[in-house]
Amino acid sequence: MPEGHTLHRLAREHQRHFAGAPVRVSSPQGRFEAGAALVDGAVLVTAEAWGKHLLHHYDNGRVVHVHLGLYGKFTDLPLPMGVPVGQVRMRMVGAEIGTDLRGPTACEIYDEPQLTALENRLGPDPLRPDADPDRAWRRISKSQTVIGALLMDQAVLAGVGNVYRAEVLFRHGIDPERPGKRVSRSEWDAVWADLVELMAIGVDAGVMHVVRPEHDTGAPSYAVDRPRTYVYRRAGEPCRVCGTPVLHSVMKARNLFWCPTCQAS
Repeated sequence: MPEGHTLHRLAREHQRHFAGAPVRVSSPQGRFEAGAALVDGAVLVTAEAWGKHLLHHYDNGRVVHVHLGLYGKFTDLPLPMGVPVGQVRMRMVGAEIGTDLRGPTACEIYDEPQLTALENRLGPDPLRPDADPDRAWRRISKSQTVIGALLMDQAVLAGVGNVYRAEVLFRHGIDPERPGKRVSRSEWDAVWADLVELMAIGVDAGVMHVVRPEHDTGAPSYAVDRPRTYVYRRAGEPCRVCGTPVLHSVMKARNLFWCPTCQAS
């Protein structure tokens, strides 16, 4: 599932390509036909992301909410776009480019109460300038739930997925099985600041860069579809820092990776 930086990158691209002018919106597949008709020809004012949710705000007050889920993907195409291929849930056509959305978990029109409800149920997003890390800290500092699970709870922290969870805990030497209430305030502040920086790099670069330069040895450095990591997807391989084999388990139905030596506390 795409992590938060992917949605923020999409929002930035959609803002650049479509905002400020009328957008033709359709649903070749038909599943979003009624919703598309409500925004077709309207001006896209703002495209934004909150965690793993993408929001398109139009000048007629309508908001299109998209959650990509596991399989959703936007495909940009030059104009004229031609006949849609496959199950295109939503097609957007701007003045210079178009994009097709396939396979999302959600693509729907949100009214104001639904938008407010979404904002209320999501935790702070490290990529949003209005994010309040204290909101997440209040939940974490009182919770007996382990920090590895808390970081993946979108109601606690929005946008962090499996890769950033594994990597930021490694970078700060925190055992993913440590209860949230045993994470110190200084540790949380450092984790938050790191997420803000790392996820912003992901937005700008389009790929996750989580390994510090002094540990980024060996080749290839970064695969196109698989970022170089400290522990994620490296079960059994030697830790880049201490050489201990990286461990793997499953936490709340998601794969978990960590170094038992570097993350002993």
